[in-house]
Amino acid sequence: MPTPHASENRSAVRVLLRLWPYVRPVRARLFTAALVATVASCVSLVIPLVLKWLVDGPVTGGDPAGVWLGALYLLLLGIAEAGLFGIRRWLVARPLSRVEADLRADLYRHLQRLPVAFHDRWASGQLLSRATTDLMLLRQFLAFPLTFLLVNGVTILVGVVIMLLQDWRLGLVVLGPGIPVMILCALFERRYARVARRAQDQVGDLTTVVEESVLGIRIVKGFGRHRSQARAFGELSRTLRGTELVKARLLAQIWAVIVTLPEVAIGAALVLGIVRVADGALSAGTLVAFLSTALALRWPVDSIGFLLAMSQEAATATERYFEVMDEEPESTGVSGTGEPGTAGAGAPRPGETGSGIAGGGVRGSAAGAIGNGRHSSTPAGTPEDGKRDPVPASATEDGGLRPTPTGTPEDGKRDPVPASATEDGGHRPTPTGTPEDGKRDPVPASATEDGGHRSTPTGTPEGGERALVPAGAAEDGGHGCDPVGDEVPAGGVRERGSVSVGSGAGGLRFHGVCFRYPDAPSGSPPVLDRVDLQVRPGETMALVGATGSGKTTLTALIPRLHEVTSGRITLDGEDITAMPREELRSRVAVAFEEPTLFSASVGDNVLMGAPDTAGDRELERALGIAQADFAHALPQGTRTQVGEQGLSLSGGQRQRLALARAVVGSPRFLVLDDPLSALDVHTEAAVEAALRRVLDGTTALVVAHRPSTVLLADRVALLSGGRIAAVGTHHELLRTHAEYAHLMSGNPGNPGNSEEVG
Repeated sequence: MPTPHASENRSAVRVLLRLWPYVRPVRARLFTAALVATVASCVSLVIPLVLKWLVDGPVTGGDPAGVWLGALYLLLLGIAEAGLFGIRRWLVARPLSRVEADLRADLYRHLQRLPVAFHDRWASGQLLSRATTDLMLLRQFLAFPLTFLLVNGVTILVGVVIMLLQDWRLGLVVLGPGIPVMILCALFERRYARVARRAQDQVGDLTTVVEESVLGIRIVKGFGRHRSQARAFGELSRTLRGTELVKARLLAQIWAVIVTLPEVAIGAALVLGIVRVADGALSAGTLVAFLSTALALRWPVDSIGFLLAMSQEAATATERYFEVMDEEPESTGVSGTGEPGTAGAGAPRPGETGSGIAGGGVRGSAAGAIGNGRHSSTPAGTPEDGKRDPVPASATEDGGLRPTPTGTPEDGKRDPVPASATEDGGHRPTPTGTPEDGKRDPVPASATEDGGHRSTPTGTPEGGERALVPAGAAEDGGHGCDPVGDEVPAGGVRERGSVSVGSGAGGLRFHGVCFRYPDAPSGSPPVLDRVDLQVRPGETMALVGATGSGKTTLTALIPRLHEVTSGRITLDGEDITAMPREELRSRVAVAFEEPTLFSASVGDNVLMGAPDTAGDRELERALGIAQADFAHALPQGTRTQVGEQGLSLSGGQRQRLALARAVVGSPRFLVLDDPLSALDVHTEAAVEAALRRVLDGTTALVVAHRPSTVLLADRVALLSGGRIAAVGTHHELLRTHAEYAHLMSGNPGNPGNSEEVG
């Protein structure tokens, strides 16, 4: 998690000025409070003048009545000063609470809008410390240092003028330490800023450890790791303690200098003043007034050290706060830019045209456009021999022909792909590796399972036939996410089977999707590499693959929790980056592998997946589908609070509530990431029976690891090495694909060495 350190040449004033938008609504009260505090501070400087009058007048003249009158003046001035400071505190209390609340609300709102990639990078403790400790420091700064840096500055200026008017020689003696103090304060600020930043980052690290220990208390106790956790906490605590001691040492050093030098100057002024009084050059009353003024300035001068320290801590807190606020949030409307490190939807992705829309800016055009928005190497719709390719009006966006139900295109000509072709255009091999038309498939063993041939970097060989490139390598020998030409035959028409590959086709469609995490090392292979897959309207597709093959990552791309690196995803023919995120996520419901519940009631957790108008009827329906009737047996039924992370429930109960949350809104598209992994056999069978009714008419992608879950699906897609290796029914893949059979069998061993499954 990045925790940038304070810049060596950072301007604390420039950083703190970023708070102005929050302070501006309450500026009237804050300015009034500062004015009142300034008047109160200046009132204290009138007291030495009263003392001068009292000493030179009633005391010297032996006037008791004058002495009592002088005492009354001093009492009234003291009461006025105290009252004015009380008014100042009352003026700032309410508006500063509002400023802190606004800062915290904006931070929370911004955190909800930040992409998942941000939360993957940042430790939660660092975010919590910014929302608590840092904002508390900012409120304290606005309440005290901000006001008193101004008030004390004005007080010192007025006091110096008064002393110089009384006796300029004594005034110069007192002002002597001013220049050394200012130089030392500048050095102190620079050093203290670095240490304050380090301390506040360490508070965030400590918060992370505490949070992880509390949330993972079952693991800590279950494995008897409380001592090791205590040691880790102790080490961080000692590190933080050491940093705080460095802060204290710096503060003590500057405090010692700031206190000592003025005291020495006042002592020297006292000696010189007594000499001048003895010589008759100065009255006793003037000396008393001068020394009283100098002593009245001790607090404003002595406070400079800790006021500067608090200001530096506030500047560091502001810097840390805006480190989060400056992060680019997810766009609420049509995507303009992607996450850092990924291609944005609004900007052209690698290989796309500047319009970002297939077909040269006209969505749905068949001329030369391919599924992921790239153009073929030849002019649109024209093969290399210069003749116009007869693309019918029903051609898909990427140039594939939309076949009729009988397997014949709408122009009446026979589709060159046999009826036995797989959904994405490849031949489904028989157990002997020969397609059903009896002719030997010319695709080598290394070719993709879906039969799609890959072109060379130049598009098409001179003979006009498609070059055969193994599925495991990109055309240029690099990774498939490199910006290379797409697989388009010489005529500009992609060869596909019995399903349209254009965005005009309904359902859920992945068009040459590549994904690499933004923080992945340069040159590392992508997690997903040119994934082409279609889930037809109303169809349930099971996604199967070994651990680490990219299944969860693929499902996270659908609701745009991450942005694709290249390629695109369409829902009913519409690019998901061309629709507002709110609309996209209203169409797609997701149940993740790790069921997450919130500190709310059972009903509130389930209804999170439904519109605001949903009520008890939708709740009961969803609980019934997920076989979560246990909720009614809880102490307060569906109003029972489940506690933080839902840890008061079992794993199976949490998973069933997460499933209910996914289906409660009757979504058009459903994405389930291994939704039944924590259920027993009998509950799983009951949930599957209910799910079949829900999935009928819903376009669904289900990540599955067990045959029982796979049987919910109409078809199965095998994800291997970040690519779709095969598509077919469960029984077809069991017969024809050794890796799939190995995954479903659960037997250890190398699937590559498995004998053919018959």
